[in-house]
Amino acid sequence: MRVIIDLIEDVREQIGNHETYEVTAGLLKIDDQNSEQLIYAGEAPLNSVELEREKRQLTFKIDGSDKKLTIGELIPSILILDMEAMLFELKMDVNAQYKDMEIVGFGKNDEQKRYILFIKI
Repeated sequence: MRVIIDLIEDVREQIGNHETYEVTAGLLKIDDQNSEQLIYAGEAPLNSVELEREKRQLTFKIDGSDKKLTIGELIPSILILDMEAMLFELKMDVNAQYKDMEIVGFGKNDEQKRYILFIKI
């Protein structure tokens, strides 16, 4: 389980809070040949993020719009949260079928200026 403070620390360490990086979803699928191995299956831009206090989670969303969430939008909005909120779980809504997906890891693509949140299906 990843929480908001994990995200803040990783963004600072990996990309130095570089504001122009786009935040994307990276899809990992279980390998049919070896169930212990994950295969990268592509990525999609994230469009928005919502803090849900009652669920105790920060939810990233893909809504099909042209809007692309950037680190410059994301980080300032979560740095001001209280300590209790820093421990909220990170989740992602991909579509109607894949809602409340757990974020299992982080990554980056320096060439394309992307910060990646990985989910597993």
